[in-house]
Formats: sequence, C-alpha cells, structure tokens
Amino acid sequence: MSASTNPPTTFSLSNLSLKLDTASHLTPHIAPLLTTPPPPITTLLLNGNTLGVPACEALAPILRSLPTLQTANLADIFTSRLLAEIPPALSALLTALLACPALHTIDLSDNAFGLNTVAPLVAFLEAHVPLRHLVLNNNGLGPHAGALIAQALEQLAARKEEARRAGRDVPPLETIVCGRNRLESGSMAAWARAVRRHPGVRVVRMTQNGIRQEGIATLLREGLSACEGLEVLDLQDNTFTLVGSRALAGVVGGWTGLRELGVGDCLLGGRGSVLVFGALASGGNKGLRTLRVQFDEVDGRGLGELVRAVKAGGLEGLRRVELNGNRFVEDDERVVELREVLEGRREAAGGEEGEEWGIDELEDMESEEDEDEEDEDDEKDREEDAEEEEKEMKATAMLKVADQEENAPVAETDDVEVNELADALQKTI
Repeated sequence: MSASTNPPTTFSLSNLSLKLDTASHLTPHIAPLLTTPPPPITTLLLNGNTLGVPACEALAPILRSLPTLQTANLADIFTSRLLAEIPPALSALLTALLACPALHTIDLSDNAFGLNTVAPLVAFLEAHVPLRHLVLNNNGLGPHAGALIAQALEQLAARKEEARRAGRDVPPLETIVCGRNRLESGSMAAWARAVRRHPGVRVVRMTQNGIRQEGIATLLREGLSACEGLEVLDLQDNTFTLVGSRALAGVVGGWTGLRELGVGDCLLGGRGSVLVFGALASGGNKGLRTLRVQFDEVDGRGLGELVRAVKAGGLEGLRRVELNGNRFVEDDERVVELREVLEGRREAAGGEEGEEWGIDELEDMESEEDEDEEDEDDEKDREEDAEEEEKEMKATAMLKVADQEENAPVAETDDVEVNELADALQKTI
C-alpha cells in the first residue's frame, strides 16, 4: 500500500529560538508556505522565536493567503524586542489574520502587552468574529489594559450578533484564558460585562491575577453566572475570603455541566469552604470531576462538608480532589473516608492510578490540634474583616443613592423661602 500523499496540515517553527529580523531571515524557514496554491495549513506554530517588524510585515501577506488556517500559536515571539517594535509587528500579524475566515484559536501568551502595546490586540479582538478560543497568559496587562481587552470582547459579542442577524453561521466564544496578567479587582466590572455578553463560554482560566474578594464577587455574580454551559473554571491564586466564597456558593449550582473547579490558594477559609462545599452538595454539579482547593485554610468543618457532599451524591462524578496545605491532619478519618470513596470509583470505572483520580499528596498540612486556639481567633478575625468589607460595599451603594438625592432639584417652595430670606438679609445691609 502506497504512503499517504496528503499534504501536512501543521506548519511549525515551535521553540526553535530563531531570531528573525528581516524578510531575508524569514524566507528560508517558511518555504513550505510559499507554494501556489497555498498549502491547506490548519495549524501554525511560530511560538518560541523572536520576530522583528520587517519579518512580521513580510509574513503578513503569507498569512492572508491561508484560508484554511484554524489555529495560530504566536506565544513568546517578541523576546528581546524593543517596546516600540511590538505594536507595528503585532499589527502586521493580527491585521493579516483578520483575513483568515477559519481562524478560531489564537495563543498570544508570554508577549508584553502593557498599556502602550495593547492597541493592535484590542482592534483584532473587536473584529475577529470567528474567534472561539483566546489564550493570553503572562502578558503583563495590568488592570487598565486588562479592562481594554474585556471591552474588546464585549464589542466582539456585538459583532457576532450582527453577523448572526445577517444570516452568517457564527460560533460562540468558548474559551477565555487570561492568567498571570495582574488584572486585579479594578478590571473585573469590565470582565463581568464581557463574559455576560458571551453566555456560550465553556472554559475560563484567570489564575494569579491579584483579584481580591470584591472583584471575585463581581466577576461571579455579574458575569459568570450567565454562562450556564461553563465546564471549566480556574481562578486559583486569587483572593476569595468569605465574600468571594459566598458569591461562588450562590452561582456554582447553575453550572450543571461543570467538570473542573480550581479555587486553590484562594483563602476560602473555614466558613467559606463550608459554604462552597455545601452548595456543591445540593446536586447541581454531579458531573464535577476535579476539585482544586489546596492551600485554602480549609479546616475540619469544611472537610466534613466536602465528605458529606461526596457521600450524599451531590458530587457523584468527582474523581480528583487536591487538598494539600489545609488545616487538618493527613490521617484525619474524613480524609481516609474520602480517599476510599474516590478509590472505589476509580476501580468501578476501570481507571488507572494517576493524577486524574484520588487525593493529592498531603505534605504541607497544618494541624488543627496544634494551633486550635490560634486558628479560631485568626479565622474569626478574617470572617469579621470579610463581613465588614461587605458592609462597606453596601454602604458605598447607599452613599451613591444619597448623593443622587442630594443633587436632585429641591422643591419650588424651598426656593421661594430662600429668596425671601435673601431679600430680608439684603434690607439689613
């Protein structure tokens, strides 16, 4: 039987550490893309090289000639480049990719897109209607540029809706990955609006962004609550406390297709973990397979609520729980009980041992018995702080209403009285 003559569908220069400054540097490496007609490339991997402005400008018309292109990995392509080089280089590439009607996935991780360099990305995101999967990790955005990205995605939703009304078959935005970008709480109102406009989102990963509890609550309640088909939510290494935990508990039951929930290193705390695990016990997330709650200050109360949720059937699909770094001992009877349940499920499913099953290694646990009194005091303090923050948020809202009322026009009779008083005072001068 003869070997297949089908042309390759992937073109890769991945992680070759090439320094491509000019068109002459680029051309020898992209010869397979220069054929007529163009090859039926569906996947383009340029990540792990460094491209100058002339090289990007030379590459642009080649990208435009790839109508079958579906995935572009442009991660880490500006290492060692001057800040002034990035906008024109990025603009050349992304403007060309706008002409690729099948392009649905783009990865631009590990490139510096701060406030001074984000404009070409914003323009692309606003306009590229076929987009389904967006990956932006470690781009140094900050809250301001992060909010601009979110606003661009909001505009994208409007463009998608316009295209659908015009009779085009338009896919929903399904994946948003935006981690290690210092988004902070200041950009969360914009992100909440963005994800609410894309209710078809299935995967959201926003890890290590310095988002505090009020921002987490905004994102969950005002944004992600609208994404009923959510399957993966990873918010690890942000700050929940009781405020964020309560918000998560209030919305998690609406994600009936949720398969993975990552809230490790988020400071849920004892009371917060009880709220979250109690919500999971309600039965709305029976398909959840992986739960990450490591280094969350979960104590015995939270652990007990988790075991109850698993045994009562609320988490009948659960396979993997990551619990390391919390406030109970490794040989706690509830840990043993949970491990036995998960092991039984693995055997029943015929699964092999590995990271997809069971409990992680509990190597960094804190003992409740050793620090019982101190832990209780610390927890009370944290809970009181969180409750005070909620009160402050409510008070701020009330102040806004009060300001509006204060600035409203006063009644006409009051004006008459003031005028009469002014006249009387004038006569005494």
